[in-house]
Amino acid sequence: MNQHPSAPARPLGLAALSLLETPPPELVAAAAEAGFDFVGLRVRSVTDAERPYHLQPGSPLLAETLHRLRDTGLRVRDIEFLLLDGAGPQGAGQREAWLRMLEAGQALGAHTVTVAGADSDPVRFADSLAQISEDARDFGITPTLEPISYQRINSLPSAEAAARAAGVQIVVDTLHFRRFGGTLAELAAVADLVPMLQLCDGPAQGPADREGLVHESRADRLPPGYGGFRLAEIVDALPSALPVSVEVPSPAAVGRLGVPGWARRLKAAADRVLADAAALHQDPVPNGAPS
Repeated sequence: MNQHPSAPARPLGLAALSLLETPPPELVAAAAEAGFDFVGLRVRSVTDAERPYHLQPGSPLLAETLHRLRDTGLRVRDIEFLLLDGAGPQGAGQREAWLRMLEAGQALGAHTVTVAGADSDPVRFADSLAQISEDARDFGITPTLEPISYQRINSLPSAEAAARAAGVQIVVDTLHFRRFGGTLAELAAVADLVPMLQLCDGPAQGPADREGLVHESRADRLPPGYGGFRLAEIVDALPSALPVSVEVPSPAAVGRLGVPGWARRLKAAADRVLADAAALHQDPVPNGAPS
């Protein structure tokens, strides 16, 4: 193969959902040992079944997490997760939740906070998204709207319209991109809004119902390159230095491999996909030239 000047290395991170049952300090340690550059952390439980991690300013867990980050040199790029569903009068209950998230994110040095749209009232949703955007500026954090295949905001065009109106960004998850039938043209149209790509794989044919989609999303994804998502073309459609976060929840795999083993498996798998994407730019070998 011809040798070409290497493209800038994409920062590669480990998402919280990949090791959701692992406390943040241990997740940071596993990510560092596996060779990741950054982590994402979940600072608010999404379901009642999740183990909560109290990372508010002043908490012992925050202090331990910050200590581990300093020791390893890793950074926190994103925090998650808030489903904007209009809970409480005029969404008042949700504003209290996101302000606490933003406090934790600022303490962790996060760049973005991930939200999704499920509110059946589009006006209220737009107001909530604009409000969190305004609030987040005071913390030095930018909200990222994630289009999710089984929520109301479930396509790149719908996410783009909402994000541009509210002044927020969009995080693209390869699972949902494939499940809602996203196109590379749609991805190119929002590339200027995307600060990070979430990478995972899965069968080309998705679950038939919402329950199946939810289960797959939260607990049954595949490492990059182990499924049918044609990940290299997605990666290649976005800027060459864009950060990539590996988000592959699979409690069964973690049980088999352990936390460090799963982190290493995901890092190796992601490296192969990123190499495949970089190879799409390589010039073909001229006829008769050595390879």
